Amino acid sequence: MTRNDSDDLVVWEAEPATGQVLVHAINGFLDAGGGGRLAVAHLVGALEHEVVARIDIDALFDYRARRPRMTFAADHYDEVDLPAMVLRQMRDDAGRPFLLLSGPEPDIAWQRLVTALVGVVDTAEVPLTIGLHAVPWPAPHTRPVGVTAHATTPSLIEGRRSWVGALEVPGHLGGLLELSLGRTGHDAMGFAAHVPHYLAGAEYPRAALALLEDLSAATGLALPLGALAQAADRTDADVNAQLATNPENSEAVRALEAQYDAFLAERGEPSGGDAPLPSGEEIAEQVEQFLAELDARGREES
Repeated sequence: MTRNDSDDLVVWEAEPATGQVLVHAINGFLDAGGGGRLAVAHLVGALEHEVVARIDIDALFDYRARRPRMTFAADHYDEVDLPAMVLRQMRDDAGRPFLLLSGPEPDIAWQRLVTALVGVVDTAEVPLTIGLHAVPWPAPHTRPVGVTAHATTPSLIEGRRSWVGALEVPGHLGGLLELSLGRTGHDAMGFAAHVPHYLAGAEYPRAALALLEDLSAATGLALPLGALAQAADRTDADVNAQLATNPENSEAVRALEAQYDAFLAERGEPSGGDAPLPSGEEIAEQVEQFLAELDARGREES
């Protein structure tokens, strides 16, 4: 493998095999319910892996805007949770290798980092790059998690129907990477799990499960998902228990079920309910509003 040393943002620590799928999940804007973060944590905890490269996060991260957590123990500083963006070589349950890039979304130098990552794709002769995201969605937690698939070429997502038409979303690193890969002739795609908007700020493992199921289907990777499915079941049970204590919230979820079922019926998918049908444009408007509000909150917090 001939390494591309045009940018020192990528610090190689080991020699990865070539020809592997590259999966990326960048914590930041498009990670409702921690979908991508939980997917990464599950893979790292369940599969054999090694770090093959690190991204120079000091060149990209605003520490004063997002101060790392530190622990002070009586009379001394004990721990600090410093940010890190790493590239791991993973092995699935069948021993098949793939690359996994994860870490916080940088504050600055997006174009420089994306150029460096396109260089990584070239260096490692990556045939396909797949992003894992999660977005807030007007859907109830009592229905299967929907997933929007997107790609640099239609053939990569052939047979999958779009959930919305055109909509404007705030820029994010994962999207910029996919766009740049497509413009440089590389195959890239992504999955965005639909997280119930009222659970977007909590951990929602069912979104991570949906992402990894689609990742496995798209690549043939053998991924252990049993423990993640159990975590998703526990979370659903907890949410149901909390809703049972508040009739108003329960009624709001039932109304959302009716609206969502009607939307699915319009798409010709299994559903129930007889509420007025929302159009794809109406769903898109709601999603666009959710994302705009999420972006505004992020700006206020920083």
